[in-house]
Amino acid sequence: MANKKAGERGIRKLTKVGMKSFAVTIPIEMMRELGWRERQKVKVKRIKGGLVIRDWRSK
Repeated sequence: MANKKAGERGIRKLTKVGMKSFAVTIPIEMMRELGWRERQKVKVKRIKGGLVIRDWRSK
């Protein structure tokens, strides 16, 4: 797999999962910085123009 340019590292594609859901991959560097793990619960909130993804425990 080729390395992405600096400006393209945050660009991701949506992937269909099942019949009614979509997934987006998160760069491993961001996962490590946040201390997140596989299968961790997160809260998804709709905001104007996008989404916010947070640890479900944070306020």
